[in-house]
Amino acid sequence: MTPSPSVEPDVPAPDARAVRVDVVLPCLDEAAALPWVLERVPDDWRAVVVDNGSTDGSADIARALGATVVHERQRGFGAACHAGLTSSDADIVCFCDCDASLDPGLLRPFVRRVTDGEADLVVGRRRPQGRGAWPPHARAGNVALARMLRRRTGVRLHDLGPMRAARREDLLGLGLTDRRSGYPLQMVVRAADAGWRIEERDVPYLPRSGKSKVTGTWRGTWHAVRDMRAVLAEEPRTASGTGVRRAAGGAL
Repeated sequence: MTPSPSVEPDVPAPDARAVRVDVVLPCLDEAAALPWVLERVPDDWRAVVVDNGSTDGSADIARALGATVVHERQRGFGAACHAGLTSSDADIVCFCDCDASLDPGLLRPFVRRVTDGEADLVVGRRRPQGRGAWPPHARAGNVALARMLRRRTGVRLHDLGPMRAARREDLLGLGLTDRRSGYPLQMVVRAADAGWRIEERDVPYLPRSGKSKVTGTWRGTWHAVRDMRAVLAEEPRTASGTGVRRAAGGAL
């Protein structure tokens, strides 16, 4: 597989070396993609592969490649992501898909923005590289969700993709409850309600390895739409105990 282009050189900021960073990688039968993904996690970060019931040996492969493996029996993208978050003791927690569609090394500038105090949540805007990277129906659904998010919160994002970074304690303070496809959206909605500064950065998006568990099937797409509608229907709330004190808005 051809490596994705880097947005910025993979060089840590001098003051970022002491900051502990975990990359949470939700995983369901991603044996073919894991070597490519884990090779690109920065050496000074910890890869946390959350196995969500794989039957292809993904957990063993991840462990052999040096990743920390967490097992989450409850099926669902949100369940896997949250298991990784709650198992972490790092300062910053990043999230990235484990299907080789996104290069985790591109999270470096995301983390830098958070550690420098310039942003509270940095989200990746996927830029498809080549045909087949992003199915038309999935892209259209994403655009519609971004518009609904803007109406609900005022936050101007173009994408609600899985690549993101924020402080662990702040994320835990959001009290995220969705355990399926609505988890990434709920994170943004509740962060906006809490007045976080939310930024968006372009990231190359490659054709994934294997078939998507969500947008690759009509059933998965339907569940995702249902989950996300439920999140958008939530009453506005302010997260407590996050230690984040921001002015409302602050998005790109």
